[in-house]
Amino acid sequence: MTVHRLHLLGSPVLRERSAEVPAVDDATRQLIADLFETMVAAKGVGLAANQIGVARRVAVVEADGRRHVLVNPVILEAEGRETAEEGCLSIPELYADVTRPFRVVAEALNELGQPVRIEAEGLPARAIQHEIDHLDGILFIDHLGPMKRRMLLNRWKREHPPEEGFIREIKPASAGSG
Repeated sequence: MTVHRLHLLGSPVLRERSAEVPAVDDATRQLIADLFETMVAAKGVGLAANQIGVARRVAVVEADGRRHVLVNPVILEAEGRETAEEGCLSIPELYADVTRPFRVVAEALNELGQPVRIEAEGLPARAIQHEIDHLDGILFIDHLGPMKRRMLLNRWKREHPPEEGFIREIKPASAGSG
């Protein structure tokens, strides 16, 4: 498993719609393992492949003690509304309240290439929606009103000048860290 560098706001791959995965093979399974490793090292709840520069429809989520692998995910049902604070590993240190459906039913392939149906509420549902948005080139800031989004983007630009680039190194999690 490899801990990858994260692509940050401004990296073009974050705004691309990721390509469908034709078949879950060893390379896809390696990508899934690397996504989990990178997500844990970065202390995230989810991670999409394009956040590490791979424009394929693969994402992982770990929330409320459950791990989900999402290959070619689709949301089939969504209900309820909940507003909660969101952040993103690709936009570190920026947070905002985002309203999303409270409950979702999603369908995807797992690491074995088998279809799975995931029913989730609360944080897991939010994380699944957030990661599927990534695969469609959508960031959490796109769900904000224009004034709030502009304020956050201006703050980002002040704190992250373009010469810093759009890549962030992540250190592997040490054996004793939690």
